[in-house]
Amino acid sequence: MTQAALSTPAARPPARLRDPAWYQEYGVYLAVAVVLLFNALFTEHFMTADNLRTQLVQVAPIVIVALGMALVIGTEGVDLSVGSTMALATALLPLYLGYGLVPALVMALLAGAVVGAINGSLVSLVGLQPIVATLALFVGGRGLALVMADGQLKQIVNPDLLSLGTGSFLGIPLVVLIAAVLAVAVAFLVQRTTFGRQVVAIGGNRSAAALAGLPVRRVLIGVYVLCGVLAALAGILATARLTASDPSSLGTLMELSAITAVVVGGTPLNGGSIRVLGTVAGALLMQLLRATLVKHDLPDSTAQIAQAAIIIAAVYVARERRSR
Repeated sequence: MTQAALSTPAARPPARLRDPAWYQEYGVYLAVAVVLLFNALFTEHFMTADNLRTQLVQVAPIVIVALGMALVIGTEGVDLSVGSTMALATALLPLYLGYGLVPALVMALLAGAVVGAINGSLVSLVGLQPIVATLALFVGGRGLALVMADGQLKQIVNPDLLSLGTGSFLGIPLVVLIAAVLAVAVAFLVQRTTFGRQVVAIGGNRSAAALAGLPVRRVLIGVYVLCGVLAALAGILATARLTASDPSSLGTLMELSAITAVVVGGTPLNGGSIRVLGTVAGALLMQLLRATLVKHDLPDSTAQIAQAAIIIAAVYVARERRSR
């Protein structure tokens, strides 16, 4: 080895690749690309149209719930009751389908709005911490759903409702299409509307937002109502896909899945910023990672450990960015 070679400093990656901000902005998309590339090379029959369609259908309800969770986290809050809200929606459907599909859907979505209004009122009017305010309905919501359903799983036979879970439009599953439209709508809400800018401002500094005259309480209640309605819609779509109302298990651990998607997607837990596209990519990354491990005959517990590692990495990157 020559002296010149010894004195040459080791090549370093470009400055932007050493910046935690770059990874918080684009890391989730890079991770999705890496997982897809790995499966293209090493996982048989993973990159087929049928399998990718299945992955998108399975992740669609998580995306819908995560969109609402992103709005709540953008205000420096959290909603632990989204899984129970899904259970309430699925329990209400068989009770009102006898009056027609529209009344059943309205009642299920209205239940989500009521749950959100209660959560938002406890946070903005009573002054409870979001994790405490939503914990009550996290526990009580599913219990109420079980009471309404007599603790039983009920088959759904309404063809119009089932078409929401199994139908397609131009070859695209309806649940995927609905999730995509909602993602675009929430992105527009955050970036192009006064309400969206108020949500981000309140999350960045609630006291300053109040001093500036923003309707803090009204915006907070509105955010939690939107989160509740989106969770109820996810419950409706999941019920339609499963062709059964199952309040005992539907939406279980959904709050953790949604929070994970939001955090991995780059939205900081301390509010002040909302990354809608990153949230969608975060949910997709978790779904692809789990499916990859299952395809390689690894237990589900391994997937949970991998997800935990990704969450820790995302939080670490966010902390490094804030410390600069």
